[in-house]
Amino acid sequence: MLILDCPWCGTRDQSEFHCHGEAHIARPTDTEKMDDKAWGEYVFFRTNPKGIHYERWTHDHGCKRWFNAVRNTATDEFLAFYKPGEKAPAVGSDQ
Repeated sequence: MLILDCPWCGTRDQSEFHCHGEAHIARPTDTEKMDDKAWGEYVFFRTNPKGIHYERWTHDHGCKRWFNAVRNTATDEFLAFYKPGEKAPAVGSDQ
């Protein structure tokens, strides 16, 4: 069982949460001028590292708020949790 620390509600079981993929993806500002290849890369392509990964999560069965988490994908260990808009913490090999 995984335990997550919601920045608003505190420690809860993984069954209350949902991962929404990679965090800190910059949205394109001029989408009308993007060709199909560039749009496809923005919509479908994400990093999939073995190791440190910054992710977006929601607390679906709690406060329903979004937050970010830093997780080691090789061990499934959560290293940090932080609210949207806060600076991403440097952890592990990111330091």
